[in-house]
Amino acid sequence: MPAFRIAPAVADAFPGALVALVTATGLRGHEPWPDTVAALTELEQQLADGTWQPADETDPRIEAWHTAYRSFGTNPRRVRPSVDALGRRLAKKGSLPRINPAVDSYNAVSVRHGLPAGAFDLDRVSGDVEIRYADGTESFTPLGEPDTVEHPKPGEVVYADATDVLTRHWNHRDAHRTRVTADSARVVFVLETLHADRDGDLLKVAAEDLQGLLAPHAGRTAVHYLGPAQPRTDV
Repeated sequence: MPAFRIAPAVADAFPGALVALVTATGLRGHEPWPDTVAALTELEQQLADGTWQPADETDPRIEAWHTAYRSFGTNPRRVRPSVDALGRRLAKKGSLPRINPAVDSYNAVSVRHGLPAGAFDLDRVSGDVEIRYADGTESFTPLGEPDTVEHPKPGEVVYADATDVLTRHWNHRDAHRTRVTADSARVVFVLETLHADRDGDLLKVAAEDLQGLLAPHAGRTAVHYLGPAQPRTDV
């Protein structure tokens, strides 16, 4: 299993960062996941009833990511953090996309708690994964665009393995190679905050919620944490 690391330069620039890594092995993505279906339905019903709405860019959880994006040269209103884009889509359409049970699970947890989320198929990851600044030589193939190759700008925060970039703009979009499908059996799910002092407890609750959705459909699940105080963890 790979190690996940946060580079010293990123840890220094974002001392409040905390990442929850929820791992699941033996995932069974082709069976019914009724709890995930219920979680999505509940969110959509609460939105329709007016009893809940997703966090938007005025929320401190989202605002922090906008500030971070601007710090490394990304316009967050053109290239939005994943949780911001997902919440806006939900607010506009009244529903979340149904991709596959694993992806649907982290989408539900992401918008419920206002935290960015993503996932990597560990059988497609090459070597260790690091959150670091891009140097401009890396390549990235966006999710759903297998024939497209992009090059992150120097100084952009990315997740990268030994082969290429796995996410651009920290958490805007995942790569096609490590995408999670219904066939993915070994997956690491990522939940993030930039303010562990304020939202660390929320992050832990979100990780527990996600683990609860995954556990009935996996052989084993676990939660690990990554941040400046623990810059490396083996998953």
